[in-house]
Amino acid sequence: MNKRTKTRKPGKVQKVIQPVHPSLPEKAEIAVEGADDLYREIRIENTLLDEKGKRVRLKPGAEVDVIVEADQSATEPKR
Repeated sequence: MNKRTKTRKPGKVQKVIQPVHPSLPEKAEIAVEGADDLYREIRIENTLLDEKGKRVRLKPGAEVDVIVEADQSATEPKR
């Protein structure tokens, strides 16, 4: 099993964006704390799974964690 490195950044759901067409997914816009101003917001499909496997959605104002994870082979020591 490959070992993984990760970092966690707090974020907050700024808004929920309704799709322009019913066949497209709803999006959640998340402001990531500590990110550069021009890159602070990310948009993801607003579908998550709860502990029972049931689909749920994020609400505006929800506090979230944004996790970036990579195989150790994809990283190098910081200089």
